[in-house]
Amino acid sequence: MDSIEKLTSAITMVEEARSVPLSASCVVHRSELLEILDDAKNGLPQDFATAQNLLLTRDAILEEGRTSAEQLVVMAREEVARMVEQTSIVQSARDESQRILDDARATADRERQEVEDYIDSRLATLEVILNKTMDAVSRGRERLAGAHDNDVLSQLAADK
Repeated sequence: MDSIEKLTSAITMVEEARSVPLSASCVVHRSELLEILDDAKNGLPQDFATAQNLLLTRDAILEEGRTSAEQLVVMAREEVARMVEQTSIVQSARDESQRILDDARATADRERQEVEDYIDSRLATLEVILNKTMDAVSRGRERLAGAHDNDVLSQLAADK
């Protein structure tokens, strides 16, 4: 039993003691009450020492908690700084990739236009060649048709 419990027990003993009629006094067993009070008195230094140790331990625990909290805050700040740096690195990478994509699209569009222009010029050349060929074919056919007419005319002339 610690000192507080012993003092509580002494108080209970006095409260439950038989009252002296027409008086504020009561009858308690002197030796029992003295024994309880002596035990409480003798236990107080030990209880105070225990309480003091608890206070010292509490202070050490609080200091350890404070130190740990400060370390956590420092680590959290470092992590936030790292994440912000990574975010800026990621953003820079995104910007660079967008620039590369834009350049690639522009190059592809320019090369596509060059290919289309080349194909158009080749088709135009082919068209000119085909037109000349068609003209040559038409003239050849006309000559053939005219020669045949000449043959028919020569036959008619020969028949007369």
